[in-house]
Amino acid sequence: MSYSSGGVLAIDCGQTSISWSLSGTGPDWLGGSGPGVDTSRPIEPQIAERVRTLLAETGHRPSVLACGSTGLDRPDAAAALADLQDTSITEVALAHDSTTGFLGALGDAPGVMVASGTGVVTLAVGADEVARVDGWGWIMGDSGSAYWIGRNALEAAMRGYDGRREWTVLTEMLQDEFDDLELAYLELQADPDRVARVASYAAKVDEAAVSDPVARNILDKAAAHLSEAVVAAAHRVGLGRDQPPAVCALGKTFESARVHERFVAFLTMNWPSFELSEPLGDGLHGARRLASLGHGPLATRVFRASRGAGSVDPGGQPTSAER
Repeated sequence: MSYSSGGVLAIDCGQTSISWSLSGTGPDWLGGSGPGVDTSRPIEPQIAERVRTLLAETGHRPSVLACGSTGLDRPDAAAALADLQDTSITEVALAHDSTTGFLGALGDAPGVMVASGTGVVTLAVGADEVARVDGWGWIMGDSGSAYWIGRNALEAAMRGYDGRREWTVLTEMLQDEFDDLELAYLELQADPDRVARVASYAAKVDEAAVSDPVARNILDKAAAHLSEAVVAAAHRVGLGRDQPPAVCALGKTFESARVHERFVAFLTMNWPSFELSEPLGDGLHGARRLASLGHGPLATRVFRASRGAGSVDPGGQPTSAER
């Protein structure tokens, strides 16, 4: 079945999963989720592939694609549009998921957004500047993320197994999953979804923290990393000097009561009157706002392309929308 053309396809892409919504293309709003993107490969072709699948599955013909994704540090909107040249998409707006996360949480108001799921990124927006902190991936960053928690838990479990440190419930957790603990690392390294798999251990660490001091220490350190990123980002854009900035915390990592409580406690040490702000929405809400985002500091982080015209990068230089 084919529906009316026009409307916006908004997509929020993470490493573990994506969420999407279709609006303005028919009588009803549609939405759903799917597998995440692989940051070891170019992101734009993966987005184009997801778009094609969604268009085929829904029968809708949106004209605008608005997408925020992990791994889109220098988005190529023109390339993404070229990959979709035989579809209904005539306009593309792409941004790193820190931008869409901020838009979803705080709109275009000054403040700090920290999003911690499989990975983590912090974005601060001041009167004239934008500062990103971390979000540097699982190899050299993402401190305090679910992956970071899972990775530290695995290391602690093996230290306990080796006798280098005290025995921990985390060691028992791994022994329940692997028949031979000494072969666990080989299985994990060979798993194509190893990043998401390691991140999944964060929930088990949270469960273990009820009785295990090693697990509690890992969660406390994660909260410290996350709060440190918030303070650094705020100061870089001139926020938090005289009063605490608006801060929103997004992502599954903050579903841990211990991480959430310690995170707030650490920030209260910097700003005694600090209170965490309730987010307006999530990253998908932010992706929807990309298409209509006007002027302001965040607008410099959005890359656009339209059919029959050029795309304009944040530096204001036109680039071809056709390849």
